[in-house]
Amino acid sequence: MLNVGIFLFNDIELLDFAGPYEVFSVATEIQNSALFNVFTITEDGAGIRSVNGLRVTPDYDFKNHPHIDVLIVPGGNGTKIEMTKDAVLQWLKEQYNHSQITMSVCSGTRLLGKLGLLDNLKITTHHEVIADMKMIVPTVMIEEKVKFVDNGKILTSAGISAGIELSLYVVAKLFGKEVANKAAVYMEYGDWENL
Repeated sequence: MLNVGIFLFNDIELLDFAGPYEVFSVATEIQNSALFNVFTITEDGAGIRSVNGLRVTPDYDFKNHPHIDVLIVPGGNGTKIEMTKDAVLQWLKEQYNHSQITMSVCSGTRLLGKLGLLDNLKITTHHEVIADMKMIVPTVMIEEKVKFVDNGKILTSAGISAGIELSLYVVAKLFGKEVANKAAVYMEYGDWENL
């Protein structure tokens, strides 16, 4: 079983984390097999409020969560503040170092970029964050009009709903396309009737 840890923070974009949470949870449920253990983490274990006001209570804090195999870094306006927090950046770097896969959704690229993890890489991000990313990481090469980019250990997705597509891709990468297709059909996502 792989542990999927999703970093949460105030002013997070709701679908950035809820979409991937659903994909990895559904993949596990429909396989009736222990593929993924999905959980959420905030810096101090306190609840957060999404950009549009939804309150979310995390499962863990930085000090008490299980090992993370797949780290998910969502986006949202809150990434601008999280970029200034040394404890957050240090924790993210540590999780990246020990993870099998680190994926960002939308403007989560700001945090990975601030850490220097996107230097000289091809990435994608939300179309409104491209200018920010060129300032944060001058050497980054931004792929526009794609849903996600796979750099091996680091994967980035475009805005908001693209996190679902990236998550399905990661499921296929780890456990095969058939598992990912079953999850897409269950979720009625994309061209699910033709899978």
